[in-house]
Amino acid sequence: MQPATTSRSDSEGTQLVHIGRQPIYDWSGHVVGYELLFRGAQDDVDATRRSAYATSQVIVNAFTEFGLEQLVGGRKCFINLTRDFLVGELPLPFDPDHAILEILETVEIDDAVLAGTARLVEQGFEIALDDFVFGLGHERLLGLAAFVKLDLLIREPEELAEVVDQCRRYPGIRLVAERVETEEHILLAKRFGFDLLQGYAVGRPQVLSAVALSPSRLRRIELLGAVTAEDADIAKVSSIVQSDPALSYRILRATNSAATGLPRKVASVRDAVVLLGSAKIRQWAALMLVSDVAESASEEQLSTTMARARLCQTVAERLGLAGEAAFTVGLLAGVAELIAEPVAELVSRLPLTVEIAEALIDGHGRLGQVLAVVRAYEMADEQALSLSPVSSNELAKAYLSAVGWSMKTIEGALGTSVS
Repeated sequence: MQPATTSRSDSEGTQLVHIGRQPIYDWSGHVVGYELLFRGAQDDVDATRRSAYATSQVIVNAFTEFGLEQLVGGRKCFINLTRDFLVGELPLPFDPDHAILEILETVEIDDAVLAGTARLVEQGFEIALDDFVFGLGHERLLGLAAFVKLDLLIREPEELAEVVDQCRRYPGIRLVAERVETEEHILLAKRFGFDLLQGYAVGRPQVLSAVALSPSRLRRIELLGAVTAEDADIAKVSSIVQSDPALSYRILRATNSAATGLPRKVASVRDAVVLLGSAKIRQWAALMLVSDVAESASEEQLSTTMARARLCQTVAERLGLAGEAAFTVGLLAGVAELIAEPVAELVSRLPLTVEIAEALIDGHGRLGQVLAVVRAYEMADEQALSLSPVSSNELAKAYLSAVGWSMKTIEGALGTSVS
């Protein structure tokens, strides 16, 4: 089948991203996995591009915009790969237990691809051969494959029998009948002992959409440079990530999706940076650059979000609280508004501490109080401000400072000048 996701600018400051998924069934009718598919729009039925760009979009959006749990639950996830990923020119910033790697039939199988595939298998990844055909060189990979997908539309029964027989010589392989589009195809797959089924007769692709922010391209380049340095400075990396709301959100989501068994929950972007580590962040930054097709939020929206986060940090520090945690609360409150998503739903997808989650969802705790004070100031709610532990005069000074800081930050991220 074909790869998968794309982004389109649908409204100022945000973008609508899409991802297709097609179920793969066993003979009992249970969905055992989904192939994630590149989609350029909500009503796209077929993928339009087969490239490293498309694969990068699938990975970035699946892990950092939707989240694998939302897309596939606990089921297997099949992601198409191009040569760039197989030979190591582009990174795979996730663990082997997160996805099965499909090698497209369009990939030329030379020694570099063979060696790269073997390295991936050694790392624990499972390999699927997509649209497998004998004679194209892909038979060299049969000893490494866990799945072989055969297109029922392009084969006569005699040819299919021969290919199935050849594949069955490798006992670890599971055969997937794809493009199963009629009742006759189902019977044919049963006759030849296929293990799994994929196609319109059993389940059509769905296109899922989400509103997302896009990090600044310059900020991503800056991040990539910082984590590529010989001695990566965690403080600098954290500062770059924190300077862009969308980048912060993606790194937090990547922490949740791409790192299983987290030793602890995160209370700040810095925590996420430390937990992911420079190597993983470098890989995510590289992929986000490759998938650079979307526009950033408007400067005004970004500046407002950053000013809120900074003001939360300042207020918290004056109250003797953790400034970085308060910054995260303000940042995510702003992100939720920008993408028009209930904050509780957003929080459920992130590996946040209980204190931060409760502050965002219910306004509980001292961090919740900080957020309430900042919102009251933004809305000029005099009654609420009269109960604030920080004076109006202090808030005014802190707000002006936060706005100035956010404007400078956004100016640096977008490469613009602030008049």
